[in-house]
Amino acid sequence: MRKNWRNPINQFHEVNEVKSKIPLDKIASSIAALGVPGLILVVAMGATGYAGAAALTAALASLGPGGMIGGIAILGVIGLITKGISQYGLQAIFTAVVNELKVRGETKDSILIKIEEYPVSKDLKLKLKEHLNEIDA
Repeated sequence: MRKNWRNPINQFHEVNEVKSKIPLDKIASSIAALGVPGLILVVAMGATGYAGAAALTAALASLGPGGMIGGIAILGVIGLITKGISQYGLQAIFTAVVNELKVRGETKDSILIKIEEYPVSKDLKLKLKEHLNEIDA
């Protein structure tokens, strides 16, 4: 984009048109996905009792198997999961998991046992059981 120093209002307008092509929900989900791993890292750094680079090293090493590399990988996985939850919602993800379990050949009873073990609300468990009955029929 060529800068127009004589008419800055038009230049600003052109920049806004480019930025408006990105949907707001995509921006919000990306920010949420980046925020949760960062919060986890900050809490882990605070729990180490160290400061600076030593805190970062100790926190990453304590987060996952395999030392610092494992900690970085865990934060990446947490970011992907968080992005999925913020983009699609928790109910949609659990419904997709139930669908995949059914496709893989698990029985209705084994899926019901797994649904009961999920750490979710009774309302969501009921919706997942209803969904399982719909796809099993």
